[in-house]
Amino acid sequence: MAVTAADTHRAIDAVWRIESARLIAGLARIVRDVGVAEELAQDALVVALERWPESGVPDNPGAWLMATAKHRAIDYFRRNKLLERKHEELGRELKTQQDVAMANFDIANDDDIGDDLLRLVFVSCHPVLSTEARVALTLRLLGGLTTQEIARAFLAPEPTIAQRIVRAKRTLSEARVPFEVPRGRDLASRLSSVLEVIYLVFNEGYSATSGEDWMRPALCEDALRLGRILAELVPQEPEVHGLVALMEIQASRSRARVGPTGEPILLLDQDRGRWDQLLIHRGLAALERAEQLGGGLGPYALQAAIAACHARARTAAETDWERIAALYEALAQLTPSPIVELNRAVAVAMAFGPAAGLELIDALMSEPSLKAYHLLPSVRGDFLFKLGRFADAQSEFERAATLTRNAREREFLLGRARTCAEPSPG
Repeated sequence: MAVTAADTHRAIDAVWRIESARLIAGLARIVRDVGVAEELAQDALVVALERWPESGVPDNPGAWLMATAKHRAIDYFRRNKLLERKHEELGRELKTQQDVAMANFDIANDDDIGDDLLRLVFVSCHPVLSTEARVALTLRLLGGLTTQEIARAFLAPEPTIAQRIVRAKRTLSEARVPFEVPRGRDLASRLSSVLEVIYLVFNEGYSATSGEDWMRPALCEDALRLGRILAELVPQEPEVHGLVALMEIQASRSRARVGPTGEPILLLDQDRGRWDQLLIHRGLAALERAEQLGGGLGPYALQAAIAACHARARTAAETDWERIAALYEALAQLTPSPIVELNRAVAVAMAFGPAAGLELIDALMSEPSLKAYHLLPSVRGDFLFKLGRFADAQSEFERAATLTRNAREREFLLGRARTCAEPSPG
């Protein structure tokens, strides 16, 4: 069967998604600038788009792209008159300028790929960048997403995302951020920044903050892929396994979270037969690794332990809500926040009755950070409904509907408000 140009282009897209992070990471170690490294990688991609439709996709496309990009890097060194400096850094008397560049390239081998990727992860999530810039740059450099794909995923104008990425690369260059893995005390805080970025990407896919769709599965998949790569690169870090466990178990529910017309289905109403058992198994295994590494569970591992309680329950009625409430209490002590308290209130209500949950919720009503958070009136409405206070519940659901920016969620909340107006018997 003849291979069409369209087939080749699809193959190139797939290769780029798989290889681009390793390619950019390897080049960044050579040129010490992620912006330049990405340009060189893009140049190699352009050459592939020109040549592969005629020559076919090579047996080792990643190596082909790297070799092509390295040739572009030699030109870059020549253009920028950096070869002399490279010569001094290497401390070798080499005959020609090309020898100097190639000597540096020869240092790179397959064993360095993991180290290079890890360096790229930490540079992309460097605290010198804003959270939005870290997310965009990570998806671009490590996720292999185009600017258009990132903009579509976050419902942002493409020029805004493009400018954000350009500024991020410029900031890293101007700040002379070293292309290295942080050590010692810096590692914990920097790793925390990396995990935050990955989970932000996952959450935006899992519960879209705005737009027409309740979920954007592609973002969840990108975050999971990044988390799994990170777990391989730093296997001794329990919180990395904790985050992977949390994402795997949450992602396992994806098929059951959306109804036939795209409407959201809440956890307790989901068909557990539609949960992905492979993802649950992987998540529980990752949680076990986090627990085995010791040192006490961190925030992500605690949340994964909560998710595991749901995953292990064959029916909603079998859920161990008392354990979940205790885990939320541990999480609140470790990372106190109004959101954690809100979730703890739900667990307490399920374990000890809606009145107990309402007491905790009412204590949060004056919390400034939750003033515009739609889930606070939504949860309060649910407790009031269960207590038979239908008029109060209706107004809470209506208020929640005005606060959410997600169209599917707004529709769902207004539906709950209508149910309050006409409560079913019993």
